[in-house]
Amino acid sequence: MKLLLSLPLLCCSAFSQGAAVPPPIVQIVAMPGDAGGPARSYANGRAAVDVLGLSATTGIRQVWWIEMHPTFAGIEALDRALNLPALGNLNGGARVMIAVLQPGWSYRPEEAARSLSKARYMRVAIHRIGLGKEAEFGEMVRLRKVTSDSVNLDRPDLIYHVVSGDDSGTYIVLSPLSSLAMLDEEVADAPASVAPAAEALAKAQSNAAAIEISREHLLFQVDPRLSYVSDAFAAGDSFWRP
Repeated sequence: MKLLLSLPLLCCSAFSQGAAVPPPIVQIVAMPGDAGGPARSYANGRAAVDVLGLSATTGIRQVWWIEMHPTFAGIEALDRALNLPALGNLNGGARVMIAVLQPGWSYRPEEAARSLSKARYMRVAIHRIGLGKEAEFGEMVRLRKVTSDSVNLDRPDLIYHVVSGDDSGTYIVLSPLSSLAMLDEEVADAPASVAPAAEALAKAQSNAAAIEISREHLLFQVDPRLSYVSDAFAAGDSFWRP
């Protein structure tokens, strides 16, 4: 796919300017091993899109680039701006996924969107559910949100449904973390098991094996050297402009 460089730059930078608006579409480029620079020549192509570069700190060594797009046309536009066939300069070990935001399943999505520019780590959960299990999975997600709200848990996340590049029942949960200390707080703030919402969630999760084919948890570190973000996204933060 290719994208017109002449498209208005403001279109693709909407998420920097409207920080509380989560990107409705992301393209994730995952490459095994380590990388010394961005996956694609975003700067050379004057790409009008914010890209987070993530380096895995758990699991196999891999690097992810999360491109934040307003539309599917934006993906095509980026490829044209880079003057490349779709992802044509990636090595054979790369995996590319396109995913669509599930705002009703995400937890405090506006807060999560605001947290992206402050994130230093990204916790990622990959859920692969069985055919026809969307309703059951959605109920489990709803109960998790209710349980988190019952203790005002400050752990916003964004849930995306992968529509291309993986199995149809694949959902990716992105949880931005300003520091790993947030994980300590999460343990301390865990809701009491006697709470009604927690009891319902525990019951729903007991059926997880019948809903999910697999579940994978990963932790990434945000790397500004691998990222490509606008000045509006960086907002003067020296982290993004080392």
